[in-house]
Amino acid sequence: MLKKIIPFLSVILLLASCVVDNTAASGYARPVYIAPGVGLGTIIAVVISWTRNKSILWAIIHGLLGWLYVIYALIVGKK
Repeated sequence: MLKKIIPFLSVILLLASCVVDNTAASGYARPVYIAPGVGLGTIIAVVISWTRNKSILWAIIHGLLGWLYVIYALIVGKK
C-alpha cells in the first residue's frame, strides 16, 4: 500500500511547489483569492466515491471532503 501512496504524495508536493508565488520576497504582497467552483480534488473524490458506492448522497459528501477522501481511498484500497 505504501508503494501507491509515495508517488501520489510526491506529485502533490511537486504541484504545490509549482504554485507557490514568491512575490512576498520582492516586498510586494498580493491578496490571495479563492475562486468559487469545483476543484480537482472534488472531481476525483466524486468519481472514486461513485465507482465504489454507486450512491449520489455519498458522492456529494465525499465531494465536500475532497482530497481527504481521495487520500483515504488510496490508503484503504478497494472494498
